[in-house]
Amino acid sequence: MIQIAIMGLGTVGTGVAKVVAENARQIERKLGEPLQVKTILVRHFKDGPYRQLMTDDFTKIEEDDAIRVVVETIGGVEAAYEYTKRALNAGKHVVTANKQLVAEKGAELLALAKKRGVNYLFEASVGGGIPILHPLTQCMAANRIDEVYGILNGTTNYILTQMVRTGAFFSDALREAQQKGYAEADPTADVEGIDAGRKICILADLAFGRQMDPADVPMEGISKLSLRDVKIAQRAGYRVKLLGRAVRLGSGRTAYVAPHLIPEERPLASVDGVFNAIVVRGNATGEVMFYGQGAGELPTASACVADVMEALQASPRREEIGWEADPAGFLDPRELQSRHYYRIDGSLTDAAMAFGKVEVLSEDGETAFLTDPISGLEAAERARGLRVLSCMRVLG
Repeated sequence: MIQIAIMGLGTVGTGVAKVVAENARQIERKLGEPLQVKTILVRHFKDGPYRQLMTDDFTKIEEDDAIRVVVETIGGVEAAYEYTKRALNAGKHVVTANKQLVAEKGAELLALAKKRGVNYLFEASVGGGIPILHPLTQCMAANRIDEVYGILNGTTNYILTQMVRTGAFFSDALREAQQKGYAEADPTADVEGIDAGRKICILADLAFGRQMDPADVPMEGISKLSLRDVKIAQRAGYRVKLLGRAVRLGSGRTAYVAPHLIPEERPLASVDGVFNAIVVRGNATGEVMFYGQGAGELPTASACVADVMEALQASPRREEIGWEADPAGFLDPRELQSRHYYRIDGSLTDAAMAFGKVEVLSEDGETAFLTDPISGLEAAERARGLRVLSCMRVLG
């Protein structure tokens, strides 16, 4: 009998307990012996099927030699960070879905896990039920990863889908997402790009082998996005999607989160609803896309339990997962070149005087247009004399 502990019994923690129980036979076949949840750390006791497993004392996990893996689903940083360090120091594998903790403290915790000869695994922290970290570090190990980008947040993708399909304003689409349970009561982390930003940092860390500090990464969400821009883009054959993007540059690397216009013939443009998609570009494979549900109780829990099994089967540990803690070499993402979408309070003549040749998308009192490929820095400089109403990058 292999025994594990869960820290936190919210949506993901409950899902982990369910997956372990409901898929017990399949898990036992893979591991060669049964897997059992022995202890669940909670702040407040509550009635239910797991009441007898609950404790509010972490030492009951820390000092129990029978517990081999700890699944951290607390969220946030402070308590999760402290308990994770203590579990690793106690010689236990730790599995987490906590994207904020991995993005901010991942290099340190991976180094500690290596020192203690155990695993710190976090497949569920980026794509929920989408297997991306394992393929990135193993299946594509023979590649130099040059770029990772994608739709990393299901809440914002649902909102954007509704704005296109039903013509809903942002506020109405957000309210509907909250009613359906796709958005939190406080949706800030989702709609302002913070959640996607943490995820792209983790992907960049693994892809490029060096810490990407979330504080350095510009994160722009969709709360200020106009339905007018969504509709102009749609009529012109584009879809607006919130992307996290990390790119290797000759002298370093960069990352950011922002809304983009995506040509409708690109597979990413057709990813709708709460689904996520991640594209990895290797120098040998070209672009490879991973698609699936990026959040939710069971998809995320499934990834956590898969990591539990991976930690137990890895002999002695997963050496290929890790990155340097030094964040040096981060470049301004505005150095990247792309076409840009602008909507201005002005005429086509104004646009042409600023940018030269442009592709006009709309002229009805305001002018919407696409520029030729230029850097974000140059685009901002050229637009200084214009009355800019909105601006987005175009995914090439």
